[in-house]
Amino acid sequence: MPNRKKKPRLVGPAAGSAVATSLLPQRRSRRLAGKPNGTIALANAVAEKILAYLPPEEIMRSRRVCKRWKDAAKKTIVPITTYGFNVNSVRNYNLMVAMSTAMPNLTQLSLGHVDYRTIYDNGEDPDMQRASHTFHSLTPAVAFQDTMSRFRMLRFLELHNAPLNGRYPCLFEFSLLESLEIDDCKYLKWDLEMLRGMPLLKKLCVSGNGEGMTGNINSLRALKNTLEMVDISMIPICSNVVGNFMCLADFPRLENLSLFSSAVTGDIRDIGEQDFPVLNFLHLPKTVVGGDDSKFRRISEISEYVNTVDIIRRQRDGSIFNDYTWHLTDDSPDRYSMDFLDVLMMYPAPPFTIEFVQAGSRVGWYWRNDESLAECCELNWLDPEPDRDSVDYERYTEDLKILEFGIYFFKGYHQPPTEREYRLLCEDRSRLRRIVEP
Repeated sequence: MPNRKKKPRLVGPAAGSAVATSLLPQRRSRRLAGKPNGTIALANAVAEKILAYLPPEEIMRSRRVCKRWKDAAKKTIVPITTYGFNVNSVRNYNLMVAMSTAMPNLTQLSLGHVDYRTIYDNGEDPDMQRASHTFHSLTPAVAFQDTMSRFRMLRFLELHNAPLNGRYPCLFEFSLLESLEIDDCKYLKWDLEMLRGMPLLKKLCVSGNGEGMTGNINSLRALKNTLEMVDISMIPICSNVVGNFMCLADFPRLENLSLFSSAVTGDIRDIGEQDFPVLNFLHLPKTVVGGDDSKFRRISEISEYVNTVDIIRRQRDGSIFNDYTWHLTDDSPDRYSMDFLDVLMMYPAPPFTIEFVQAGSRVGWYWRNDESLAECCELNWLDPEPDRDSVDYERYTEDLKILEFGIYFFKGYHQPPTEREYRLLCEDRSRLRRIVEP
């Protein structure tokens, strides 16, 4: 066979040399200096913005579209919505565990009752009786504390009837948290000092936490420049929360302060003109002198505290003491009781309770008894009557009719009648009955 002529080998630069590399067609790089180029970075940012308009469940589904969306979901700041993501079932708990790694930038989370067979992991120092009761009957939700610690972007956290038992430091280490609500978590143990881990906290609402909540409200001074609302209202009363309410007097943003279910102390007469500068609601417990449900020994003491209330509310242009009630102590020398005949004849009980009331914008107070259909003394107004041509006058007259409905038996009395005056009123009532019903 004839020999085929070999093609002459072209002599050129050595393979791998810089010249050879320069002659090869260049592939467009997606990265410049180790970073995504502008087009790719923009596309990623746009994907993150788009996903931010979706609820958490939809974002988790969108991760399956492509790798870019999966990466975008991990960086997306999940928006604050009306309801947030509610962990109220085993399915949602498992979804939360997946979110903690796939979508850790969740900003709003509500932990609730999962189901009747499942509880969260026990925390530190759990209630042993509760722990032993649930050990064999309930299944612990796996990796609860590790899961929660991954949500570093939380702004709003709600614990509602969550099956927690013991201390969970991970629940108080969210540096960006603005709102914390704890409701009906009877076995959750925590101290007000733990709130130092939430330096941006604005709203604290606690109800139904019982004796598991402890601490001195002086610990809240670490949040002096951020707190706007503190609401501790629970049943039963939490006697482990103590301190003097006046330690919060210089908080510049505090608008709503309710410590009714705590054991804090103090005296409303200590409130000065510069204290609580933006406060528009104040609910203090009976352990504070002048707080709601406070008790006084003498009727003559009341006028000083009523004047204090009037001064405080005028300084703040509001009715922050609305619906307060005060009482005479059981051993008060001004107090007397009904005898058997009074009860038999169904005469109204003596009025030894003070209640602050409001008609329209006009605030006042009166003495009343504690019966279901209370009989009241005359109203003592702290404000003048609204102008008849004002917008508020019609509402004032409507509210006034309701308030005056109970002023009958003690009509003409602005404070409790003496025991002798009360007996005379009972005799008049008896005489009237004999005339009307011969």
